[in-house]
Order: sequence, then C-alpha cells, then structure tokens
Amino acid sequence: MKTKEDLEHQIAMLMRALESGKADVVDYEKDLAAAQKKLEDINKPELTPLYFDKIQEAVEEGVGNFSFDDQDNYDKEFGMEYDGKVHLESIDLTCSYELVEKIVEQVHKLFTEAECPDEDVFNKE
Repeated sequence: MKTKEDLEHQIAMLMRALESGKADVVDYEKDLAAAQKKLEDINKPELTPLYFDKIQEAVEEGVGNFSFDDQDNYDKEFGMEYDGKVHLESIDLTCSYELVEKIVEQVHKLFTEAECPDEDVFNKE
C-alpha cells in the first residue's frame, strides 16, 4: 500500500505530465492551423504587392463612384421620443448590389479572364 507521501508525489508527477501534455497540444494546434492555412493557400494565384495595391485602389474607386448621398438608396425608419423629438430608428442600404457591381467592375478592369480547360467537366456534372 502506498503512503501519503507516495500518493502526493504521484499526483505531483501526473500534474506535471498533464501540464506538459497541454503545452504539446497547444503546439500541435498551432502547427495544424499553419498546415491547414498552407493547404488552403496552395492553389491560390500569387499576386505582387503592386497588384494588391491596384486591387485596393480599384475597390476604393468603385466605392467612390457609388452615390451614398442618394436618399433613394436607403430604407429609413423614424421614431419619436417622448419629448417630441424625431430620431432615425434604423437605416438600411437597399441597393448594395449596385455597390458590389461598381467594385467588381473596377477590379475586373485589372485582369483578363483565362480560359478554363476543365470548364466542360464541371458543366457535364
């Protein structure tokens, strides 16, 4: 039969092993996340920093060409407070598709569309 000291020693050793295992799990989780990110990125086309800048400029130009001042682009709900003051309860952008179109239009100007030889394979399924 084990003594109290033996059991306390065993508990301390198990706690150290558990803590060590937790550290290993954290390291494995980081390694797994890094490997998953690399796998996700492996088939993405690479862009130079210059083209990332051009894409950002295209998005900014697309947003800049959208008329945020046009009141017809929004659904508005008003409310009235107890002291008679009118306030805006909510405002929703109703034509976000137009904003997206403006942005996509600018981004499309940066690229030419490549032919996809496998496109017929996807259409047959």
